[in-house]
Amino acid sequence: MPASTAPTNLPEISVSELSQSLKRTVEEAFPYVRLRGEVSGYRGPHGSGHVYFSLKDDSAKIDAIIWKGAFARMRFKPEEGMEVIATGKVTTYPGKSSYQIVIDALEPAGVGALMALLEERRKKLAAEGLFDDARKKPLPYLPRVIGVITSPTGAVIRDILHRLADRFPRHVLVWPVRVQGETCGPEVANAIEGFNAMPEAGAMPRPDVLIVARGGGSLEDLWGFNDEVVVRAAAASKIPLISAVGHETDFTLIDFAADKRAPTPTAAAEMAVPVRSELIALTRDRAARLVSSWSRMIERLKTELRGLARGVPSLDSLLAMPRQRLDVFAGRLPLALRANAHAHRLDFSKIAARHTPHALRLRIERSRERSETLAERAHRARVHVMRNARTRLDGLAQLLSAYSHKSVLDRGFALVRGPDGIPLRSVSAAVPGAVLDIEVRDGHLGAVVSGTAPSAPKKAAPASAKSTKQGSLF
Repeated sequence: MPASTAPTNLPEISVSELSQSLKRTVEEAFPYVRLRGEVSGYRGPHGSGHVYFSLKDDSAKIDAIIWKGAFARMRFKPEEGMEVIATGKVTTYPGKSSYQIVIDALEPAGVGALMALLEERRKKLAAEGLFDDARKKPLPYLPRVIGVITSPTGAVIRDILHRLADRFPRHVLVWPVRVQGETCGPEVANAIEGFNAMPEAGAMPRPDVLIVARGGGSLEDLWGFNDEVVVRAAAASKIPLISAVGHETDFTLIDFAADKRAPTPTAAAEMAVPVRSELIALTRDRAARLVSSWSRMIERLKTELRGLARGVPSLDSLLAMPRQRLDVFAGRLPLALRANAHAHRLDFSKIAARHTPHALRLRIERSRERSETLAERAHRARVHVMRNARTRLDGLAQLLSAYSHKSVLDRGFALVRGPDGIPLRSVSAAVPGAVLDIEVRDGHLGAVVSGTAPSAPKKAAPASAKSTKQGSLF
């Protein structure tokens, strides 16, 4: 069977539906990416304030956009031929059936071997699924015990303890490690595994959340937190883990594997616990905050609605295509009506030719002849049936007369019936004193049984002898 005529269960969709489906798929698969490439085709901001160019490498190219607002906030501006690292979201443009990246942040890219190794390791670990969002665990709202993995002598631990004391004092366990040097990675990995190995109901309480913290530094200073053993330990941790390594602009591989990344160690402490005073105020002022929350939500929805309204196409643009189709169909309608009327006229002529007066007379004449023939056949059949019925009736009458008791009475016999009108078949059935009915050829006689009926028949008495039993017939 040709492919064009083969049956299929695939649903039919429009080009727009396919484009929207592809757009959702790309945006969900690549919600936020860091892309490295060379700036190509850069001509500065467009008249609208947006920036359009491309990012390319040796074998591929992707369109790039920086919206007006994001471009104004950038400290670093792109230049033609510059190698950059762009951070943003991947999406599609249905009008050209192409994909593109909407850039939120841009920074120059180094070409050092350390950066290349870091990127290669990141890709490898990401391919194993260690950075998947599905693996990440939510942080407890109010942990009882907090485990901190950092240097016990630096300012980081003091900042964390001070911030926890200000917000909501909790029990803190510190696992001391080196946060720089060759042994940094293994020590941090052992600390994560050690906290996870502690029994939940042991003598020392097991932490409900972990913080891995270090201050800022160069890429070389933070390299221990890019160690593969550290990333695997963070991804395998059953205790929710917050990564607070370096400053806000620093990124290490443990940040991708952690359940939460904090820009600074102090921010990690803020993520770990809520503010106690705020909780008390929240409990006391819940009604007022609820009203405020509703008001903010309504304002936000209004803002979103206004934004969506600006994106809705105008009525004229929505109706332009249907109006055009209506005009085309309206132009075709008179021709279609005339063609339809002509086709019906031809069908009517064909039918009318089969129903002329002459044809109708012929059909009526043939029907009359068939009716007369059928009537004659029905009359003959009726006569034959009646004749056969008469013959059968005469035979049954003769048979009935032969079986009737009347013919027996004509030969001199009598029929004796008891008081109940049932014929008596034996002498023992006659009860003394019973009234009997005797039917002979020309009428009925009454009699009464007297005496005892004999048990056995006797010889008949001479005709001249009289019976000693009055009314006896035996």
